[in-house]
Amino acid sequence: MAKSALTQLQEQIEAIRREAYDAGYAAAMQAIRDFTGRPSAAGVAPPRARRAAKPAAVKISARRGHRLVAKPATRTKRSRPQRGANARLIAEVLKAMPSGTARPAEIRKALQSDKGVALAFTSIRHALGQLAGRNEVAASADGKTWRYTGVA
Repeated sequence: MAKSALTQLQEQIEAIRREAYDAGYAAAMQAIRDFTGRPSAAGVAPPRARRAAKPAAVKISARRGHRLVAKPATRTKRSRPQRGANARLIAEVLKAMPSGTARPAEIRKALQSDKGVALAFTSIRHALGQLAGRNEVAASADGKTWRYTGVA
């Protein structure tokens, strides 16, 4: 007896839920039909769908003994280095070397310590190739060290 009463109640609830859903769906569809059936203003195109704006990034800073404070993240505008900047830096480093010759690892270390610039070895090799093409540097016989010749 209790089980059948519970089942009946569940069926009634489900029927009410379905009726409410159907009524809401019908009302929504009617509202869409009414909206699309309206004539638009003469010569004015309907508005385009826009992407939702992304929320601004938030930087969370915490100090010892203080609450967490949300601050908007600030973007610093980085400017790209000028064309040929790597080659100029490497030429300067080679000029400043006491022996006048250096390996790419020594060039990289000097760039990091003196100029504060971190260059990848591939970028160093590319710049050395550019300088060699202009006859500003020359590779040693083994191809591992480079010497500044100064002819530009």
